[in-house]
Amino acid sequence: MNENRRYFLKVAGLSTFALTAGVGATVARAVTEAKAPGDGSYKASPKGIRGKRFAMVIDTRKFANEIDMLPIIDACHKYHNVPDIRGSKKPQEIKWIWHDSYAHTFTDDTSPLIPEDVKKRRYFLLCNQCAEPSCVRVCPVKATYQTKQGLVAIDYHRCIGCRFCMAACPYGSRSFNFSDPRKHMKAEDLTMTYPTRMRGVVEKCTFCAERLELGQMPLCVEVSNGGIIFGDLEDETSDVRKALAENFTIRRKPGVGTDPGVYYII
Repeated sequence: MNENRRYFLKVAGLSTFALTAGVGATVARAVTEAKAPGDGSYKASPKGIRGKRFAMVIDTRKFANEIDMLPIIDACHKYHNVPDIRGSKKPQEIKWIWHDSYAHTFTDDTSPLIPEDVKKRRYFLLCNQCAEPSCVRVCPVKATYQTKQGLVAIDYHRCIGCRFCMAACPYGSRSFNFSDPRKHMKAEDLTMTYPTRMRGVVEKCTFCAERLELGQMPLCVEVSNGGIIFGDLEDETSDVRKALAENFTIRRKPGVGTDPGVYYII
């Protein structure tokens, strides 16, 4: 990419951010503890859940089949206004959390000692909220960035749709809006406390950062009946540290150097 092109992309991203600021931008800033590039005015809520390195532990033993997983997926997608475009004339899949097979989830895990029943399970997939996120490194306009609490966030108004982050993510955790997602949602079904996105931007799971700011757990944790555990890895008394100490867990692609923050009890 030459310097003129790079300069144009940066200016375009900054201009989009400035021109489209509004309710959605306000929520986006609040979601990420307001450490978005160029914004130092936001003050975090005193009610918020704080941590240095948030992580999730998914107890795969508590999800017997896809039916057990769908309520969690549906709750997340509805709350975050994720459109369902799979049945349209030009289908595409926008997803924040979904499920897949063992072989597709743990592509580099070839241990012959994994029990067969473990290999037959379905597994939740989502953004791994990496400590060393490759997506952050490649974003040319800093639309993807890391908060002080270690969360990987996206400023939807700054994103220019280059999709470098999608190419860099080893977990396939990001979706791109090739069309206007709002055209595939009914007004009465929208969650008014979370912004809808627009055509030409990337989106993904955020560990419900906007709920953490209000002192609430991520929605998937709240509706999972103990199947998904959330907390601060740096806190020895946290639920995730206890779960990791008491159970055998594996992670997705730990060898790629991103230090993923999602663990699976098997």
